[in-house]
Amino acid sequence: MKIVVAGHGMVGHQFLQSLAETGLTEAQVTVLCEEARPAYDRVHLSEFFAGKSAQDLSLVEPGFFERTGFDLRLAARAASVDRRVRTVTTADGEVLPYDVLVLATGSVPFVPPIAGRERPNCFVYRTIDDLEAMQAASAKARRGVVVGGGLLGLECAKALRDLGLETHVVEFAPRLMAVQVDESGGRILREKIEALGVHVHTRRSTTQITDGAEHRHRMVFEDGSYLETDLIVFSAGIRPRDELARQCVLAIGPRGGVVIDDHCRSSDPHVYAIGECASWNEQTFGLVAPGYEMARVAARHIAGEAAAAFAGADMSTKLKLMGVDVASIGDAHGKTPHCRSFSFTDELNGIYKKIVVSEDGRQLLGAVLVGDAAEYGTLLQMALNGIALPEHPEALILPAGDGQAKAGLGVDALPDSAQICSCNNVSKGQIAEAVAGGATTIAALKAGCKAGATCGGCVPLVTQVMKAEMARRGLAVNNHLCEHFPHSRQELFHLVRVGQIKTFEDLLAKHGQGLGCDICKPAAASIFASCWNDFVLQPELAPLQDSNDYFLGNIQKDGSYSVVPRMPGGEVTPEGLIAVGQVAKKYGLYTKITGGQRVDLFGARVEQLPLIWEELIAAGFESGHAYGKSLRTVKSCVGSTWCRYGVDDSTGLAIALENRYKGLRAPHKIKFGVSGCTRECAEAQSKDVGIIATDKGWNLYVCGNGGMKPRHAELIASDLSKDALIRLIDRFLMFYVRTADRLQRTSTWRDNLEGGLDYLKGVLLRDTLGLAAELEAQMQQVVDRYQCEWKTAVTTPAVRQRFRSFVNSTQPDEHIVFVQERGQIRPARPEERADATHAASTNSPT
Repeated sequence: MKIVVAGHGMVGHQFLQSLAETGLTEAQVTVLCEEARPAYDRVHLSEFFAGKSAQDLSLVEPGFFERTGFDLRLAARAASVDRRVRTVTTADGEVLPYDVLVLATGSVPFVPPIAGRERPNCFVYRTIDDLEAMQAASAKARRGVVVGGGLLGLECAKALRDLGLETHVVEFAPRLMAVQVDESGGRILREKIEALGVHVHTRRSTTQITDGAEHRHRMVFEDGSYLETDLIVFSAGIRPRDELARQCVLAIGPRGGVVIDDHCRSSDPHVYAIGECASWNEQTFGLVAPGYEMARVAARHIAGEAAAAFAGADMSTKLKLMGVDVASIGDAHGKTPHCRSFSFTDELNGIYKKIVVSEDGRQLLGAVLVGDAAEYGTLLQMALNGIALPEHPEALILPAGDGQAKAGLGVDALPDSAQICSCNNVSKGQIAEAVAGGATTIAALKAGCKAGATCGGCVPLVTQVMKAEMARRGLAVNNHLCEHFPHSRQELFHLVRVGQIKTFEDLLAKHGQGLGCDICKPAAASIFASCWNDFVLQPELAPLQDSNDYFLGNIQKDGSYSVVPRMPGGEVTPEGLIAVGQVAKKYGLYTKITGGQRVDLFGARVEQLPLIWEELIAAGFESGHAYGKSLRTVKSCVGSTWCRYGVDDSTGLAIALENRYKGLRAPHKIKFGVSGCTRECAEAQSKDVGIIATDKGWNLYVCGNGGMKPRHAELIASDLSKDALIRLIDRFLMFYVRTADRLQRTSTWRDNLEGGLDYLKGVLLRDTLGLAAELEAQMQQVVDRYQCEWKTAVTTPAVRQRFRSFVNSTQPDEHIVFVQERGQIRPARPEERADATHAASTNSPT
């Protein structure tokens, strides 16, 4: 079977994934992708301006096409179809035969027929190429206008604002998002959008675009008024791309789009259409979830599953537009005959909620939520599954009073068929099956059944279903640290902090049992250090430390240790380099520049450590904490001091940040990066904390990771002053320290954080938990109590005494053997030990 797929967007790629899952091995699949890059995530397209690259947005798993054998043709547009002989001709003249043709051509932005719409710096908002063109034009622009105040228009407005432009939205309708929200919701939404600095113009019809007096363009409105701007983006809706279907005379819907049946077949049974280019029951769908469902149906039907059918899709949506929650469910406008509605408005906090119910008040028909969409999951499931409303439906949207529980819906009330993740069509029953198969974390569910893996809006409900299923199966739903403490690490942190607990014995006596273990002891040691920052080798704390912290150095595979002196921001004087070199030469240490812009000295025996530290301290160095679950490095470029592209002093800021946060103990190691411009030479967006200079200040990114599972950092705030930046970093680090699980990197912590990035932004930027001042104060306490652990160790006789290889002897460990390679020493391999100069002694003390 020869299958040709015309289009490789989100829906086209979902079709390929679904086809691969069917196990259809006898098909020869050719994919024609009009763009020069494979499918990418258009749902999160605006994040391109927040620092994500085209590769970050890609939907194609590495090796997908090699594994499936599907033939992807990039920059290959399907130009015409001959249904009589079943061939597709590409724009460059290649003729491809097919047995089945799948049209996944998507849609095109609608550009109103305005005179002057073809002028320079007039764009549409659809592809990465469009965004790159907008980005280039914005460099010489001061003001930007979006034509269209719908979902895409407000997303585009966010993009213009991220580009640093004075942003305006021009909408023909009387309110923003007229399809999704009613008049009252639109008023609250407008107030919140305008409070963010975006100028909104409703009831405006543009008649022409001409030369401006102070800006490039002048948009002239029907009432004679005008607005000048340097850049215009049309985002006034979409139209199905059905030109191929029209060329080959397939049936077209009344509003455009290829007419399809319940199996996604067109009027020609050999041609299928899916996604935005398709018209089902005279309806087109502009959301990703219906397109994905069409893709799954078409793939199964082509593979021989005759019963596979598309039955329509719920068009409910939940979004966060420029930080504003907006949600619409079902009959949001109350068009159902004899329906009733309840509404709640909080103008002080910018919140509007409305539910539409049946005449008898028993069934939820629709809802609108603006400013706070916390009830979206509950209301959506009630509407989709016909769950009976409580006696007082208004309680679902009214705020709870003092001591009053909020009305809601337990996940146990949902049937197994309830759709939890609409993007990937994952039901409650499928999540239960995944849990039964061992998926007991959100990350595991995303990787397995794909629940929550696309837009992320369903993650809170997915979490509830997962935990409920775990409890039903008798699985532990707790996050207990170990058998000795019936508490999570987060709970232990608060118990230590509130109870002023400073010893493990006291912690066990008050909140634990038994003697402790190798899990809870290092975790408690880390918590004590994060809270009080006492010297980790004090007599009552030393037994809790793991091997690295116990010897203040990383133990290597041969039993020797590494020594990493701190070089803040990677800056070091010539005298400092000479001193490091002299120490390395004197003690015969292997030297290497680390990825964090420091010098690592390998091969030190344990009894040599205090001697090495003393010489490094005398030369002005201190511990780099390379051995601890703590701040490791702050990587930086040379910034504006030396680089002709630098816009700010990245090295100076990196040094200041490293000196502020050095010694901070955390659930896992932390790495920073500071880049002096968007060229990103310090790779800040692959770090736990990344900072990038702009011409207006500093952009802050968090929760990146360049390790085993790389993760791009996410933008938290833009154009910050140095003081504002430090306050935000204080809050972020201490919130992570307080709430993360044991040995959890910031990237994993973020992936499992209920509420995701929006929740984290609320805590850090809007102080939604009321913790900002407390987090800053806790960080300042840690900063004020800093000490160089090497210096304390070498100046405390009782501590210094423990640095020897054997408890009953001061002799060195002669089993540690080195050989020469590339001019330096390295540990001897087993076969080299017999010939080494320092062979193992059979009479070594023990």
